[in-house]
Amino acid sequence: MVNSSHEAMHRIFQEYPGLFTGVSKVLGLPFSAPRAVTVLPTDLTEYRPVERRVDTLMRFDSGEDESFLLAVEAQSGKDKDKPASWAYYMSFLYAKYKTPPLLLVVCQDRATAEWAARPMRIGPPQWAALTLQPLVAGPHNMPVITDPAEARADLALAALSAITHAKDPAVDGILKALSTALQDMTEAVVDPIIEFTAQGLSGNRRAAEIWRNLVAVDLSFYKSYIAEEIRDEGRAEALVQKGAEDVLLVLEARGLDVSEVVRERVTSCCDLEVLRRWLTRAVSVEAAEAIFGEVGGAS
Repeated sequence: MVNSSHEAMHRIFQEYPGLFTGVSKVLGLPFSAPRAVTVLPTDLTEYRPVERRVDTLMRFDSGEDESFLLAVEAQSGKDKDKPASWAYYMSFLYAKYKTPPLLLVVCQDRATAEWAARPMRIGPPQWAALTLQPLVAGPHNMPVITDPAEARADLALAALSAITHAKDPAVDGILKALSTALQDMTEAVVDPIIEFTAQGLSGNRRAAEIWRNLVAVDLSFYKSYIAEEIRDEGRAEALVQKGAEDVLLVLEARGLDVSEVVRERVTSCCDLEVLRRWLTRAVSVEAAEAIFGEVGGAS
């Protein structure tokens, strides 16, 4: 099933094509900066066979006649059938575009990354007719960027650093450096980085919560969906607080004795529907405790 972190791990290359140049340097490969990058259709379906789609597909063209295709696949776990699909992608792309294809697999855990990096030999034991050898970016080789200046120098690489290290304790420092680097930048620059990072961390609750808190504290409320979620949460909390105040106000206005036990239970309730039910009862009950329902009954 495709999820947000899966999308972020490959779509960030579409949004920031220059990210591959940074990743290739980290991996020690001599890919020069492209003169032009084209995002290509990801549908690799033939006319009759089963539909096949690569996650992200791009064409890199340099000024030195070194064009190549880059297929980016996000992989969340080991899948014994995946290497065969990857081999198909590479063969199909080379046959269709007559341009050398390259496969980059992005992972969020070391075990998956090491599995994906193993060369796959296709053919009899005596001779491999085809060998698949993906490039792999994951927590085992992506940099841990905890310096805001380094993060600011390549925001996309810093975001990918956070995404690939989402399950590592080091993610705290990466996210702090990234949020610091984004301060005072324009909305056009900040918005997509916030969103890609949030999506990429969605599979890890702790890292996602750290990022949400950093966005709330360190960054302005741009138009990204994470900021909208924070606003929505604030509105929900305000409604709950007002609901509790209304219940207590009605009880006190009717001259009923509101004990500390009742007050504590009302103010600690976070369920707006329950508060509304208590408010309805507060209009007619003879004692404040009765808003919670009869003894043994539902609240």
